[in-house]
Formats: sequence, structure tokens, C-alpha cells
Amino acid sequence: MTEHESRSAAPTTGELALDDRASLQRVAGLSTELTDVTEVEYRQLRLERVVLVGVWTSGTAAQAQANMAELAALAETAGSQVLDAVIQRRSSPDAATYIGSGKAGELHDLVVATGADTVIADGELTPAQLTALEKIVKVKVIDRTALILDIFAQHATSREGKAQVSLAQMEYMLPRLRGWGESMSRQAGGRAGSNGGVGLRGPGETKIETDRRRIRERMAKLRREIRAMKTARTVKRLERHRSGVPTITVVGYTNAGKSSLVNAMTGSGVLVQNALFATLDPTTRRARLDDGREVVFTDTVGFVRHLPTQLVEAFRSTLEEVADADLLIHVVDGAEAFPLDQVAAVRTVLAEVLEESGDGAAAPPELLVVNKIDAMDGLARAELAAALPGAIFISARTGEGLDGLFNRVRDEVGRHDVEIFVDVPFDRGDVVSRIHADGEVRSTEHHATGTKMRIRVPAALAGELEEFTRTGG
Repeated sequence: MTEHESRSAAPTTGELALDDRASLQRVAGLSTELTDVTEVEYRQLRLERVVLVGVWTSGTAAQAQANMAELAALAETAGSQVLDAVIQRRSSPDAATYIGSGKAGELHDLVVATGADTVIADGELTPAQLTALEKIVKVKVIDRTALILDIFAQHATSREGKAQVSLAQMEYMLPRLRGWGESMSRQAGGRAGSNGGVGLRGPGETKIETDRRRIRERMAKLRREIRAMKTARTVKRLERHRSGVPTITVVGYTNAGKSSLVNAMTGSGVLVQNALFATLDPTTRRARLDDGREVVFTDTVGFVRHLPTQLVEAFRSTLEEVADADLLIHVVDGAEAFPLDQVAAVRTVLAEVLEESGDGAAAPPELLVVNKIDAMDGLARAELAAALPGAIFISARTGEGLDGLFNRVRDEVGRHDVEIFVDVPFDRGDVVSRIHADGEVRSTEHHATGTKMRIRVPAALAGELEEFTRTGG
């Protein structure tokens, strides 16, 4: 075996991460039913046999069913077994029990019949709705937000990712803390009894108040840690900007194939898994276009319909890669039933991130890329091409269309390039190397003292090469 073959046979970083993720699996059949459903917020989510429930308020029946299918995929990604799913058609969710007391009773009968131990609602429930629904169905009830937070907690690997997920979970948990019995008992105000002394008498602090205070203290500490880690990320980003290498950020709906596309364009071996939110930590990889120019691809966390606001806030430093990009590659899953709905969901989150970035900068140009065309029929492809003019159709798995994507990327990152003539002395080989790395050489002519070159480079690099610039051909 040659040295090259031994290197190619070595597992990639993504393959190692996937093996590590699959090394421990949940054991089916172990009950997670709670004897006291009032304490569900304090326990880690351990989903097994679940029933899904949703409220259909708008759209077609097919869209409502697609939403439930996505919720089922989220539940399976979290490690649960979906037993059944029900949808109720109503103008708005019930303020008390989400689906109404009558339907909640029917849901209880379904839970008993299927033997489920958890109910997952397709929406963010208020604390009152969670309490009321649990009292009726008699098993643990969680909502879509808690489910997504659990998936993020499972998939976070970096220190920054774990801190961001912990912060989001605490923000979600804080208003949902509940207490009964001992949780509502108060500590004595000072010394026990009524003779605590002047200024020491009083009701004291309940256990739930103590929990809230400790959670707030922990959240404040996490925010400080994330700000410190954000500084390191900002330094790296500024270093990339100073180098003049264009930054291309890959965004899109979860499981649309963003990591697969980054691998296909860079050969980096980023983790790829057919699961929702498989990639949380942004991965940056360099690649070289066919004209010799280097670019940087950044793979970001996937978006989803109704992405929890806690996650958007917690992952702010990660999502800032979007605002600072020179180009956004928006990957769309062409094999999905409603790809346009996914496009709208991604653009909604992007608009929120860009609006709250605070610098007032314009949004980077967006390049729509429809992936998984190998799983599309001709009619679906034609309909999507009409709905998304200018989009590029590719298959990251087979490589079809990647050449056209590279050409479009080259045109987009070079839209502000300028053409200049330079005369570089022979002792400045570093300048020649920089030109080849960050620009395009149109012609080269050697003479006695140096090299005359006609080049096309970014405007920033052209300013740095001013001392070598000459006029004419």
C-alpha cells in the first residue's frame, strides 16, 4: 500500500465523530414514565415511546402532515420511537390545554392504548398549557422547543457549543420551574423561629426562588464565557479578512445536505449524517477554485421551522459568520415535499440574525443551490426551477452540477475584482505567491529585473500592490 493509499484509507474527522456519536445507544423498553409529572422540567429528556400532537391552524392538509412528519423526524433524532400522531384542525391553539379539554381526554385514551410514556406537541407550549395537559394525559408532555433543545444538547461537541446549548436550555427552563410541597416551603428569615432579631424576621426564600436565583447566576456565568469565546472567534474572522481570502458561508434547512456539499467542494471530511441538526459547531475549510484563488467555506448550524428563539440568541456568535460572509450559499433540499416552505423558514431566521447583528451592514449576496437532484423527478425539478429562478441544481452525493456551482462561486466572489498591471522584482517572490493565491494571473512576462503581470485581484489586494502597479500593458 502506498503512502497516498494509506492516507486515503484513514478515517476522516467526520467519520470518527459519527462513530463516537453511535457508540452509545438508548436501550429500548426501559420505561421513562414519571411517577410525579410535576417535576419533569428538572429531569433530562429521555424520550422512548411517544405520541405526537399538533394543531393545524393554516395551510393545506398536506402541509400539516409534512409538519408532523418533520416533528416525527425530530423525535427519532432525539432517540424516541414514534407510536402515533394526531392533528386537530382549529383556528388557534387552545389557551388552556393547547388542543382543548375534550381532545385532551381523547389524547389520554390514545396514550393508554399505545402505551406511550411521552407526548410531544408541535409548538411552544406555555407553562400553564404544559401543566394542564400533563394533568389530563397523565404522562410527561414536552413541546417542540424542548425537543430541539434536547437534540442540540446531544450533538454539541465543542466547549462553545455546549455552553450555548446550556444557556438556551436554562432560558427555556426558567419560566417553567414549578414547585409543590417542599419546593414551596420557606427558609427561616435569619435564625429559626420568630426571635431572629431585628431585621432578620420574615418569610425567607422558597426553594423554587433559590432554584431561579441559581439558574440566573449560572446563565450570567455562561454569557460571560460565551462572550470570551466570541472574542477568539472574532479574532480568527478578522485574520481571515486581513488575508483577503473570500469567506463563503453555507446555510440552509437542517438535513438539506450542507455538510455533504462542503465535503464535495473541499474534500474535508466534515461529519455527515442523515439526521436533523447533525452539525452544530461551524466548520471552516479552505478550498481552491479552478482559477487558483483560495476561498474559505464555513458550514453552519441548520435552521428549522420555528427555530426556538433561545437557540437563535445563544448561537448568536456562531451565526455571526452569516453576517460577515462575502457570499451565502443557501442549500435547499430538492427532495422534500415543500422545499419553498423551507426556503422561507431559512430566510426568516437569516433576516432576524442580520437585523440583530447591530452593524447595519447589508446582507451578503445569496446563491440558491438545490441539492439532492438525484432523488428528484423531472416534473419536481422543473417546478422548482420556475419557482427559484437563478438557482443551481446539484447533487453533492453524485457530483452532478458541482462544476457549474464552482463557476458561479468564482463569478460571485470576483464581482468586485479589478484588473491591474504589476511589475514585481525577482526578490519579492512572496508577492507573486500572494497574487497566485488570492487572484487570477492573466499573463506573465519576465524581463531583466523582474516579472510583468496582468492580474485580476480583489480591490483590497490591489491597494496593497500599489507600489508594484504600473500603467499600460
